[in-house]
Amino acid sequence: MEFRRLGKSGLEVSILGLGTNAFGWRVDKEASIRVLHHAVASGITFLDTANIYAGTKSEEYIGEAFRGRRQEVLLATKAGMKRGEGPNSKGSSRQHIFKELEGSLTRLQTDYIDLYQIHAFDPNTPLEETLRALDDLVTSGKVRYIGASNYSAWQMMKALSISESQRLMKYVSVQPGYSLVDRGVERELVPFCLDQGIGLIPYFPLAGGILTGKYAGGAVPNGSQLEKHPTFATRMDAMRMEVGDKVLKLAAEIGTTATALSLAWLMHQPAVSTVIAGATRESQIDDNLKAVDLKLSEDLLRALDEASEAFIYNRPFGSAPRRK
Repeated sequence: MEFRRLGKSGLEVSILGLGTNAFGWRVDKEASIRVLHHAVASGITFLDTANIYAGTKSEEYIGEAFRGRRQEVLLATKAGMKRGEGPNSKGSSRQHIFKELEGSLTRLQTDYIDLYQIHAFDPNTPLEETLRALDDLVTSGKVRYIGASNYSAWQMMKALSISESQRLMKYVSVQPGYSLVDRGVERELVPFCLDQGIGLIPYFPLAGGILTGKYAGGAVPNGSQLEKHPTFATRMDAMRMEVGDKVLKLAAEIGTTATALSLAWLMHQPAVSTVIAGATRESQIDDNLKAVDLKLSEDLLRALDEASEAFIYNRPFGSAPRRK
């Protein structure tokens, strides 16, 4: 396994991480624990979850899987999305962050989080309040590093400026949607990360399976995103499916899988520290791992870039389709 520093922090993370938002939703507890154990046995140390994944089951399953083995993994979780009906049940206020951290610690069966991330920018809470709360959590020993998810470049820059002026802990990472069919982050966020030394953690790296080849020919595999969540079809537009077909063809030419090629492309992108790919069974972990040792030629990188160039300017993969 290759390891990279998370931004300019001292934390070393496996270049391939494991996204766990399917645990408790598309995967039951026993299968989730098998996948988690197989991932770590294969060299993956970075596990990404959130307090809202499958209700709270994702965190609960991870806690059970690594009871007594906490030192083997780096746990990254998030807070900020809606968790209830009350007025303080979402956002990045001090009240909400402190409450949600305690819940995550309990479910994960640990006394500290390696990377605590704000799940989305909260326009209703001053960033000073959020960053002070996070700084206090680091000082308390309950959090080691802090990061953000779904922040734009200007939001990240504002946060870093506040932390610098007030001598608070700084975000070391940002987690955006990023893949061959979702390249909008290259316009501003990637240059920002390179300039400021922020680690990039792509989510949706396989675009829900579009970049794995499993939907080729109109197939709908059992257990897939499309089968479990039919509204996912709104993201499978003709342009994205065409890129998926191109990736499948290029992968076959070099004797690898579309999954490995798509993940390897991300690993070759500047600022990327770790790529969090999900898995619902052990064999998917094995396929994802092929990307780690896959070195892509300049010609192949150019072909992938050209095939997906339109997605630098297209709508984000995770967004809802525009109304007609």
